[in-house]
Amino acid sequence: MLSSSALAEAEIVKGPSADPDCFAPWAADTQFFKFPKKEGPYRIALANGYIANTWRIQMVQTAKAYAAQPEVAAKLKEFKVVSTGEDVPAQISAINNFIDSGYDAIVVNAQNPTAFGPVIKRAKQAGVVLVAFDNILDTKDAINVNVDQKGLGELWANWLIKHIPNGGKILEVRGVAGTSVDTDRHNGIHEVLNASGKKWEVTEVIGKWDDGVAQKATADAIATNGPFDGITGQGGDTGIVQAMIDAKHPFVPFGGETENGFRKFCAKFAAEGLKCSSAGTGPAQVAVAIK
Repeated sequence: MLSSSALAEAEIVKGPSADPDCFAPWAADTQFFKFPKKEGPYRIALANGYIANTWRIQMVQTAKAYAAQPEVAAKLKEFKVVSTGEDVPAQISAINNFIDSGYDAIVVNAQNPTAFGPVIKRAKQAGVVLVAFDNILDTKDAINVNVDQKGLGELWANWLIKHIPNGGKILEVRGVAGTSVDTDRHNGIHEVLNASGKKWEVTEVIGKWDDGVAQKATADAIATNGPFDGITGQGGDTGIVQAMIDAKHPFVPFGGETENGFRKFCAKFAAEGLKCSSAGTGPAQVAVAIK
């Protein structure tokens, strides 16, 4: 788990973190911060962006369930959740509103890693703790909680190289454009493929980590650029496999996420060529960020 940086009038101190079993530094030079003590109960907000897939819906429900636990609820005066879709200015405006309303901390799943500079500065000046998770912020003035997203892309690409040793045509179904998760996973995939010494022809489509969107994008890609020798999908992988079935596309090696439907397909069709690597991130990251 990645937990780095800080904000407000925090003091830089030596580690370890307050809960080293939960929060591990990302690198040797990760800074540890000590915040001025503030008595609770606290007002905390979750400023989510994109909401139109099951992962985000489950994440919001997880956040509410975590905040409702008696030991957590006792520390909270208020827990507020908003989702602003893919509109970056709307998400920034929501964070500004929470700052103006005097919230103690804001948890954010950011639509863009670099567009939040002014609001990060405002939060720091106001003494508001800003915690980004999953899709994080490119700053040293906010706490980032994440897993190795680029490493997931590398893992999927290595899986394809292992099972398609001579190179070939790959369908890459990406996530939500502009987010750090989509960019990091994409970069991991392509760095590994490019370094393999094999020839790869990659078709990229946007699936938004959603079954329905990914299914249509895959169906269109199969019709115009298929067939493919392998597939990698950042999410919505159940829909991707369904599109293969509907198009009667041969089952091929697939590096994908951790959705239950995808894993069921992988088990059902493994003997027919659907050789899967399933790895990803869980919605419970939000609970770590709130903690």
